[in-house]
Amino acid sequence: MSFTDQVWQRIEPVRNAISEHPFVCALADGSLELETFHEYLRQDALYLIDYSRALSALAAGASDADEVTFWSGCAHQTMVDERSLHASHVDVLEGATMNPTCRAYMSFLLASTHAETQGVGIAAVLPCFWLYDFVGHRLREGVHSEDELDAHPYGDWIRTYTGPEFEEATRRAKDYADQYAQASDEAGRERMAEACEVASRYEWMFFDAAWTGQQWPL
Repeated sequence: MSFTDQVWQRIEPVRNAISEHPFVCALADGSLELETFHEYLRQDALYLIDYSRALSALAAGASDADEVTFWSGCAHQTMVDERSLHASHVDVLEGATMNPTCRAYMSFLLASTHAETQGVGIAAVLPCFWLYDFVGHRLREGVHSEDELDAHPYGDWIRTYTGPEFEEATRRAKDYADQYAQASDEAGRERMAEACEVASRYEWMFFDAAWTGQQWPL
């Protein structure tokens, strides 16, 4: 069994919790309040900036030209997405600040990609590919036609995470995780698995923070 197969089993409780979270359920049936979605977008726009930095760190630590190209391409696309998101929702995003979960998650990803091994860094960013691919396809299963998807209030979001480009990026990120895990010793693979599990929990927390409108207590 590959490293990613093992980790997929390990994070099954988190995957189930994400797919059953009220934010994701409301996103699926289109009943999600627009302001709640806007809060998610505000945090996502802030997240994407530091996420691009994390991906750039993986490009710097890559073992060959193909890997450099992949991670640097992901970093560039992340910033393209952030700029597009900002341009489309400038009135919503203006003045946004990171909530506690977003800041904690980004601190974890930046530390994992800058101060840990390449394998641990890849494992830490993997859930942002993998779980969004998972959620996107779960939501797409509930939409039975392209016309229905066109009419869905969050159809564009669903399309983003079920498109062939994102599917291919997810596949390659998993392949690199398996490659580095295979080259690691048992302790290194466990550190990678832990990083992936922690990041998966942060993904649940990210949805939950948007749902609850999380704020700093002081």
